[in-house]
Amino acid sequence: MVSVSVTELEAGKKIAANVYTDKGNLLFQKGRVLLPRDLEILHAFMIDQVELQGETGKKAAEQESKESALPSGETVRPNVNRKERGFIEEYDQMVALTKTGFPSVLAMEIPVFQWRAQLEKLIDQIQGYRILGFTPRMPDKHDYMYHHAVLCALTSYMLARWLDVPQKNWIQVALAGLLHDLGKVKVSPTILHKPTPLLPEEKAEMDNHTTYGYQILKNATALQEGVLLAALQHHERIDGSGYPFALTGEKLHLYSKIVAVADIFHAMTLDRRYRGATSPYLVLEQLEQDSFGKLDPVIVRTLIKHTTQLSLGTRVKLSNRKTGEIVYADAHQPTRPIVSINGEIVNLIQDRKLFILEVL
Repeated sequence: MVSVSVTELEAGKKIAANVYTDKGNLLFQKGRVLLPRDLEILHAFMIDQVELQGETGKKAAEQESKESALPSGETVRPNVNRKERGFIEEYDQMVALTKTGFPSVLAMEIPVFQWRAQLEKLIDQIQGYRILGFTPRMPDKHDYMYHHAVLCALTSYMLARWLDVPQKNWIQVALAGLLHDLGKVKVSPTILHKPTPLLPEEKAEMDNHTTYGYQILKNATALQEGVLLAALQHHERIDGSGYPFALTGEKLHLYSKIVAVADIFHAMTLDRRYRGATSPYLVLEQLEQDSFGKLDPVIVRTLIKHTTQLSLGTRVKLSNRKTGEIVYADAHQPTRPIVSINGEIVNLIQDRKLFILEVL
């Protein structure tokens, strides 16, 4: 291990010790292979020196630079596009299967094993899934329900992993996310796809989708009780302000609380016929506000922590339509990172009127 001045650093070198800002926040993790943009970040944070691992030769360093995973969870590898393509192919298959399977549940046996098999194939490609950055192709807005179901399955699965839910239950949590809105197949399409606000009687019928879903899933096999309860309870809230039974937090199943967070996130970040998509960063901030009384705060904080960690180096569009790259996120306000725009450092914590509009 050798200490090297930042002014003498070259891209391709591997850091031998964590690098911290003057406030004690982690900037780069031990083992990171420095990229050209990282040198700019070190200068921007006025870091004087870093510890490097011993030289392994130019060829090895170049190979490490290609294959090493960033601490953010992203990778710098030639096959990253292939991974994303593999994910998208399985995602499209899952959406298609959901689109054909959901309407059929009222007339035939619920195809749980078929859904689970494709869901497992999709999860095998989950490295290509970025919660904050994935925007599905949805030319027909009527397909919203099916995309929403699959995205909730993926995000619920990730939350189960991050929350240390036993591994044997991860796929069941994913099924809870996939099937939580299944009861909407019993709601009239004129209500389901209405582009204007629902009338009171229409809203009452829409709200019934929770009980409809529970009743349908009672007839299914190979599903844990938590999957059924997620369909019934995903609109309940910790403070008792939800529906259908105004249950409070201690009476809600863990799967229900996980799916509730995923459901809100994707409902707000997906395009719909009557409302455009909202910035995922603004949605995370709204979820954080709702965690005080309505949503499980541990689950919300877990989502925010892990999704924003995945964002270092991501290109984003700000609300002023300028594009840049996330170079640092404060652990205490991760939804308002520092963004580099053509060499200019923009601190979204200080500039509150700006926010991330889109993850590119």
